[in-house]
Amino acid sequence: MDKMQITGETTITGVFGWPVKHSLSPVFQNAAFLHSGLNWVYIPFEVNPENLGKAVDAIRVFSIKGINITIPHKKNVPQYMDSVDDDVNLLGVANTIVNENGILKGYTTDGIGFLRSLKEDGGFDPAGKNVFMFGSGGSAFALSGSLVRAGISNLIICNRTYEKAVMLKNHLKKHFGFENIEIVQFEKRNHPSLWKNVDLVINTTSIGMNEDNIILVQEKNLSENIFVYDIVYNRKTNLIETSLKRGIRCLDGLSMLIFQGAVSFTLWTGIDAPVEIMKKAIGDYRKNGKK
Repeated sequence: MDKMQITGETTITGVFGWPVKHSLSPVFQNAAFLHSGLNWVYIPFEVNPENLGKAVDAIRVFSIKGINITIPHKKNVPQYMDSVDDDVNLLGVANTIVNENGILKGYTTDGIGFLRSLKEDGGFDPAGKNVFMFGSGGSAFALSGSLVRAGISNLIICNRTYEKAVMLKNHLKKHFGFENIEIVQFEKRNHPSLWKNVDLVINTTSIGMNEDNIILVQEKNLSENIFVYDIVYNRKTNLIETSLKRGIRCLDGLSMLIFQGAVSFTLWTGIDAPVEIMKKAIGDYRKNGKK
């Protein structure tokens, strides 16, 4: 099979988000299906939050095999599942749905994808490291839980809504027994004393996804030994641009997107994902002037 052809037997997968038009998942998932000789297709579905329950019902109605879940639905979708895996129970978020004959099971692949990305593409092992994380949403819950499991030493949480940061801290203490957590008010995020021992900084927020004037981290706080990870992938954020200019090791969210998508691919199809094909598809797409 050298090109995709939709037939009456094509298996449907896709992604629910709001917005979702920026998603690159269709690019690499469809390339992976084609490479693997599967008569499958991956489609973006723009789902208003108030219609999430109806959209989940449609998975059964239209016999959709699998769905990825992205912003802002990750924390709300588990309630609509027939069952969820242990990580969803633990983290309270899901980003992948598998439909087995009308029975929907929720999974979270963000944490696995993030760690694979960090280690395989970034060459960075978070064990024993000090982490500064921006955000307290669905992605922050998944990534922080995975980092605690990976053996980080300390975690600083900074979020624009302080109360949400407290919720994440309490969650990590309750479910992981991890107490080396400090919460920092967003306005105080660049105090030099906070950055003395930081090894890894992660942005899980939407800051930088669009044109804005928010400087998340001042350049003076980014030492040459730090590793920067920004999960935004639709454009180079100020954080990534500053890191590249300074020669600081960094990754954007595209790497994580591909690796978490590879885990979803395997959950749906039962076969190993062709990760290099996925990466090539994105590279070719961007070479053609796409973001």
